[in-house]
Amino acid sequence: MHTAWIMYSQKGKIYIVLTQSSPSQQKNKIDTTEHHPKGSAVNSKIISSNLNLWYGDKHALKDISLEIPEKKITALIGPSGCGKSTFIRCLNRMNDLVTNIRIEGQVLYDDIDIYGKDVDVVELRKRIGMVFQKPNPFPMSIYDNVAYGPRIHGQKNVDRIVERSLKDSALWEEVSERLDQPALGLSGGQQQRLCIARTLSMKPDVILFDEPCSALDPISTGKIESLMEGLKDNYTQVIVTHNMQQAARISDCTAFFLLGELIEVGETKRIFEMPAEKSTEDYITGRFG
Repeated sequence: MHTAWIMYSQKGKIYIVLTQSSPSQQKNKIDTTEHHPKGSAVNSKIISSNLNLWYGDKHALKDISLEIPEKKITALIGPSGCGKSTFIRCLNRMNDLVTNIRIEGQVLYDDIDIYGKDVDVVELRKRIGMVFQKPNPFPMSIYDNVAYGPRIHGQKNVDRIVERSLKDSALWEEVSERLDQPALGLSGGQQQRLCIARTLSMKPDVILFDEPCSALDPISTGKIESLMEGLKDNYTQVIVTHNMQQAARISDCTAFFLLGELIEVGETKRIFEMPAEKSTEDYITGRFG
């Protein structure tokens, strides 16, 4: 059996779930090298086609067809309750953990249907990591927070992984002399960067950010945004944000959601300067939302 940990938040509480995949699922691990050999050109890392989701009788996502470009930052904008967070949780099957959900349609990750019956969900969530709205470090040391995932998966050279992940998350210089101290003693911005380091320690391919700066001050927000810019060379990123200035600053592509529908998507500069849809213009200019 293949064991991994999954962390998710629900109703203000943080849950850590140990999951196992069967031997038959392990035979169908996500392997991007087969589909896109080194040096090949890839335009879209994730493609959703006619994606629908229901919470019970509530139709929360309606025929969402969206391409996520590789090694770019895609921003999802829209008013509260429009389906942004629900959508990104479909991209690594985090919604599987929610009861009374029904999903139809297709999501391809490197040409693999992630909702295929033989997909190894544990491996998928390693490849497509997530950073949540509220910083949620484990109640353990800074070092152990980053080392937790690699240890669970039996990886070697954990010290090296921890150092690399903290450097990539722009936190190493601030914590390198106190790795044995509790992570909960860090500031809110530092805790969020620690959560990003914890995600990076699993060597993901894609990182999903669900409003990562909503609880942070402007200085900490700036550090997260600079960090995301620096990660573009190696990672595909998707961010849910209510901050229009943030979306305009850091994203390459922007998708506007409204009432569970994808209204418009395109290059960020075009979306903000010449939106094609009236509702998009109304939202980004503050007429509603």
